[in-house]
Amino acid sequence: MNANVYQHFRNEERPFIDLVADWAEQVQMQYAPYLTDFLDPRQAYITETLIRQESDLKLMFYGGYEAAERVRCLIYPDYYEPNKEEFDIQLFEINYPTKFATLGHGRVLGTLMGTGVKREYFGDIISDGEAWQFFVAKEVASYVQLQVDKIGKIAVRLEERPYTAIIRPLDAWTTEKETVSSLRLDTVISSVYNISRQRSKQLIESGKIKVNWTEETRPDFLLDLLDIVSIRGFGRIQIQDIEGVTKKEKIRLSLGVLRK
Repeated sequence: MNANVYQHFRNEERPFIDLVADWAEQVQMQYAPYLTDFLDPRQAYITETLIRQESDLKLMFYGGYEAAERVRCLIYPDYYEPNKEEFDIQLFEINYPTKFATLGHGRVLGTLMGTGVKREYFGDIISDGEAWQFFVAKEVASYVQLQVDKIGKIAVRLEERPYTAIIRPLDAWTTEKETVSSLRLDTVISSVYNISRQRSKQLIESGKIKVNWTEETRPDFLLDLLDIVSIRGFGRIQIQDIEGVTKKEKIRLSLGVLRK
C-alpha cells in the first residue's frame, strides 16, 4: 500500500488498510472475486475508498437486507458479474417463549460472542419489538445453531429463515444536526446528549464508551466519517456527514442518533 494513503486515516487503522491492500492484490493476481467478513460502517468506508482507487476492480456491499449496518464486501475484477447469493449470509430467527421472557440486543450479542465465533462473522441483530433475528456468515452458521440453546436463562432455538421472512426492524434512529467545537469524543457526546464535558469524560474513562464496537478510553480521541459511538445508558451516535466549518470555526455535523 502506498504510504501516502495512511495519512488520510488513523494510525490504528493501518493494519486494516494493509488487509484491504492484500484483498485487492489477491483479486488482481487470481482474477477471482474475494468475499470479506462483515465490516462495520467505518471499515466499509475505508474499503470503498481504497478499492475505488484501483481502476481494474469493483466492489459490492450486502448485509442480508438493504438497510444493513454491518455488511460483507465482494471485491471483484471489473468484468465480473456478481449476485447477492455469493455473499453467503444466513438469517436466523430466535424462537423463545415471548409471553414469559424478553430479549435485548446486548444479551443476544453476548450469547453469540460466547460461542467463540469472532464478531466479524456476525451481521446485524434486528428486532420488531418482539421477534429477534440475526445475520451470520454461512461458513459458521451450523456451528452457531448447535451452540446456542439458551440466552441467559431463557431456552431458545435458532431457526433458519429465508430472506423473504426478514422482520421490519424498529428504527429509533433520528437524523440530527449539531455544531461542535471539535471532533473530540468527549465534545461530541457532551453536545449530543446535553451533558457536561466532565460527565462525558467520566463516561469515557470508566470504559462505558465504544467507538466502532471497540472500547475507547481517550476523551481526546478524534471521530471521523461513519464512526459509530455507543454510550452505555444513553444510546448511539453515527457521524453521517461532516458538512463544513462555520465562520466561528465550529464544525457542522449531520448525525444519526439513537436515544435510550
